[in-house]
Amino acid sequence: MWANNPPLDGLRLRGRQVSINEKRYEGMKEKQFEWISRGLGLLCFTAGIAAGIPAIAEASGIAFWWRPVLFIAAWFLIGSGVILRALANITRGRIFDENFLMTAATVGAFCIGEFPEGAAVMLFYQIGEAFQAMAVRRSRSSITALLDLRPDEAVVRREGRLLRVSPGDVRPGEYIVVKPGEKIALDGVVEEGSSFLDTSAMTGEPAPRRADPGSEVLAGMINQSGLLTIRVSREAEESAVARILTMVKEAEDRKAPVENFITRFARYYTPVVVSAALVLAVLPPLAITVFGAGGVENFPAVFAGWLRRALVFLVVSCPCALVVSIPLSFFGGIGAASKRGILVKGGNYLDALTKTGAAVFDKTGTLTRGTFSVSRIIPAPPHTEDTVLRYAALAETNSNHPIALSIRGAAGARGLVDGSAGDDIVSYSEIAGKGVRCLYRTETLRAGSRALLEEEGISCGDSAEYSAGTAGTVVYVAVNGEYAGRLIIADDIKPDSRTAIAALRGAGIKTVMLSGDSPSAAAAVAGELGLDEVHAGLLPWEKVDKLEELKKSVAPRKLVFTGDGINDAPVLAASDIGIAMGGLGSDAAIESADIVLMTDEPSKLLEAMAIARKTLAIVRENIVFALGVKAVLLVLGALGIASMWAAVFGDVGVTLIAVINAMRTLAERRRRV
Repeated sequence: MWANNPPLDGLRLRGRQVSINEKRYEGMKEKQFEWISRGLGLLCFTAGIAAGIPAIAEASGIAFWWRPVLFIAAWFLIGSGVILRALANITRGRIFDENFLMTAATVGAFCIGEFPEGAAVMLFYQIGEAFQAMAVRRSRSSITALLDLRPDEAVVRREGRLLRVSPGDVRPGEYIVVKPGEKIALDGVVEEGSSFLDTSAMTGEPAPRRADPGSEVLAGMINQSGLLTIRVSREAEESAVARILTMVKEAEDRKAPVENFITRFARYYTPVVVSAALVLAVLPPLAITVFGAGGVENFPAVFAGWLRRALVFLVVSCPCALVVSIPLSFFGGIGAASKRGILVKGGNYLDALTKTGAAVFDKTGTLTRGTFSVSRIIPAPPHTEDTVLRYAALAETNSNHPIALSIRGAAGARGLVDGSAGDDIVSYSEIAGKGVRCLYRTETLRAGSRALLEEEGISCGDSAEYSAGTAGTVVYVAVNGEYAGRLIIADDIKPDSRTAIAALRGAGIKTVMLSGDSPSAAAAVAGELGLDEVHAGLLPWEKVDKLEELKKSVAPRKLVFTGDGINDAPVLAASDIGIAMGGLGSDAAIESADIVLMTDEPSKLLEAMAIARKTLAIVRENIVFALGVKAVLLVLGALGIASMWAAVFGDVGVTLIAVINAMRTLAERRRRV
């Protein structure tokens, strides 16, 4: 109701090229339009109330014949949005919706002289809609869009000089230079330098990837260490990041809107009651005229009487109790969810949650913590777990690799090393892609892959038991040329992931994982959690393709996707219901999602489903109760027994009871699927 960066050429959205600045400008225009629209709506609503109050007050001194004018003015001002939407939908061929029903019923009230009733019904409807709009606004997070994904500048080498230009100005075959800590602006191949890359923007996985001359790199990856010279292979509009941006927009355009419950209800209810009113206005007068004794000359008088009954019927049929209590029920459901750290961007998504047929999850950061930790230590006698962990931490003292940081953190937590340990490192060297070698005092330490040790003739024994199916990375440790043991570095599964998956499967909901991680790591996590399906090694566009297949397999039920990374944004936008992890999730994922779990707990999905089911149960209770009472009133009104004010009294009473029942959603206790 109340309701300076250079442009990047070539970003195709909706069949035309759109620059980043233009996209930002369009976003600003949309927000300004929203505030203007909401301000105008509030102004009209206030003016409508101001017009209606004097018409009601007997002591206002306003002449009686002015009161209908004031009531009609109040009706139009308060319900201007509803009336205009009804007229617009009629021109589009969408006649029977809640807007048409509200407009027709209130106009019918005016036709029979019930001006207060007509204005009051429109007021109640707008109040109910305002409740839900308020809940949605409170639940929405103000998140930046996908613009941070793509760097605004690229450093290109031209004629022996380094120039900062827009990525859209760089052509395939040119060379760009990327310093440590910078994002790669364009897809290409490394020509000079070696480094570790943070690929989480594309794969969602925290493990850095080694980049050496000849390695292919993608825009959006972050250079973590060495200086890289990259030969550009694709233009900006064809880069991986541009593809993600385009996919998100296309997915949002293709995504069928999740319809509001009241809209679906009105689609069936409205034509029934309007048709019944027409039949009541036409058939009885014709029957009386043809078969009765009054004759044709009495048809106008007979028709006028039955027309009044039909208009009373139409007014009584106006589901005021429903149009107030249904939005209020969803308002309560959204409020109950937000108290538990679940932000729902519309009551229609609560409704859709009750129809879930498949729950699809990303792995890293969603079902797992998204950070490395030492999950297991396997010493080789006579070494112990503590000595193996200490030697590994000492070997990794000068490394900033995430795996090294996790090893040092585990050793520090046990008190095995301190901040001065690095002072005793005599020499240190890193073997690209394999591990590290260092001299600690008089001891030669090695930590890294199995290949690192075997190249130097150190036997690691049979590691198949610990490597096959292990959800993690194995770090082998050797001291003075002898094998000391190995550590399993893994991305730990979140404590409540098992509970969530087990409960979903118990409820008959299919559980699937779509991951950018390696098939072995993804399969190990899926096996431990008991997922029904797992698909691994997927890039963002491959995730979308797989999701579309899954949606078809569960239709007409809904597919829910839960993720947290930039690479999940297109899938979140394409799913029936997108759920983002809000604590550590990327801005892009949260912006694309329909529901946000602020505590990053998968089990919150169960709470959201329970709240959704309870909300829908209360909605159905109100529908049955309201329609039952209305059925009685409609029969009495059609027979001419019930007066208009009796019908109004019954309708208001039903509304109050329905509203009280709807408020139960705010007191919803914690429930599970």
